[in-house]
Amino acid sequence: MATYVGFLRAINLGAKRKFPKDAIVRATEAAGFTDVATYINTGNVRFDTTLRSRARIEAALEEAYLAEAGFEVPTIVFTAKELRSIAEEAAGFGHDGRHYVSLLKEPPSAAAITAMEEASNVDEVAKVGGRAVHLLYSGDSSYGSDARLTNAQVEKLLGVATNRNLTVISALAEKWC
Repeated sequence: MATYVGFLRAINLGAKRKFPKDAIVRATEAAGFTDVATYINTGNVRFDTTLRSRARIEAALEEAYLAEAGFEVPTIVFTAKELRSIAEEAAGFGHDGRHYVSLLKEPPSAAAITAMEEASNVDEVAKVGGRAVHLLYSGDSSYGSDARLTNAQVEKLLGVATNRNLTVISALAEKWC
């Protein structure tokens, strides 16, 4: 049995995409996964499985979430070891400003990584490591409507992604890895 952490994209953001934690647990268990736990209501789920294929795990979860929630829920899965590495990489930046991490469904190409990192500026820096994009903000820049580097920009250049702040990534790595 291996431990995985799933990140659900675009849930609980509006009135039509509600997917509460208890429903996430129920759907994850219905898909055959065990030792299921969630962390805050932003779509973070930990589970154990004998499956080894990330694609098969994501497909099983997405099918179960569609059945439970009634809408598609793109799901991005990492092993506990991969999540721990992302948190450790983030700590290595020593960045004292705001730090968000966009988690990618697929590994990006070298050209896409270059395009993402070249979109950086003095107050907004993107650093790509594997399937994680670290968005580092300093000065007056912050993640939100005034930022140029957001998860929307990450998705435009690198594909399906979901975003968490570093506090959540660090807490999940400490709690579940």
